[in-house]
Amino acid sequence: MTLQQLKYVIEISKYGSINEAAKRLFMTQPSLSNAVKELENQININIFTRTNKGIQLSVEGSEFLAYARQVVEQSELLENRYLNAKPSPQHFSVSSQHYAFAVNAFVDLVKEYAINEYEFTMRETKTYEIVEDVKNLRSEIGILYINEFNSKILNKLFKDNSLIFNKLFTAKPHVFISIKNPLAKKKKISLKELEDYPYLSFEQGEYNSFHFSEEILSTLSHKKSIKVSDRATLFSLLIGLNGYTISTGILSSDLNGTDIIAIPLEANEDITVGIITHKNISPSRLGQIYINALQSITKNGGTNESKELYKNTTTNI
Repeated sequence: MTLQQLKYVIEISKYGSINEAAKRLFMTQPSLSNAVKELENQININIFTRTNKGIQLSVEGSEFLAYARQVVEQSELLENRYLNAKPSPQHFSVSSQHYAFAVNAFVDLVKEYAINEYEFTMRETKTYEIVEDVKNLRSEIGILYINEFNSKILNKLFKDNSLIFNKLFTAKPHVFISIKNPLAKKKKISLKELEDYPYLSFEQGEYNSFHFSEEILSTLSHKKSIKVSDRATLFSLLIGLNGYTISTGILSSDLNGTDIIAIPLEANEDITVGIITHKNISPSRLGQIYINALQSITKNGGTNESKELYKNTTTNI
């Protein structure tokens, strides 16, 4: 077993593709495949499982990758300390549902703690893909919500994939609408009042189950419904079509301006937003800093102060 083989495994898990990893490593796909097969034969486990959709880490592979990362990181520390080698780029990845506060914490992390070279990834993506990213260690941290409706399904998914869910905050549902919407001056909004407005939600692709929806009350029917894939499009439609969506009530005026507001929804529901991590992996230094930033930014999560929550936010790290 060589250090180079460990680096190969890390690179493949990062991109979820031998072909893509080979391109990044400036080698051929057959050469990389052979190197991994040789390593698997040496240690007598299958690190990756091959499917029609590509490759993913096996259960044994996830445990092996955890040790491999530690070895490679320690090796890089030794090189930097004693060989005066060029500092290795910092790496950090997070996958999240479409939350402005997750991006805000990411911005704080990059501004304050990214030095020299770095390669960071911020994925705003589908619920199931968040689980897959953390399971396969493509992301160190995932951010999503659970509530009474989806908790049984998601908690089973977490358990089956060796993931741990830790609460960030619990919020009451809010309606996001344009400041020019006729309902904008109301202190609370009922579902009945929203019937004639377009309902906006994030598409979930192949796993389009109600339990994977990013919006609560996902089983309700709507006269007008539009699905989108990114937050910028959703916010544009909120303004352009007087549409609405349902979320935590936390907005970032720094990132999204002041044209969208959050108004409490009349609904007896709770939204518990939290982070998921792999149970076999302790948070890295950057991972812990990012978690601290999230906790600092969301400490008033779900309150009526949500519209201005970020204006003067500083992270206590």
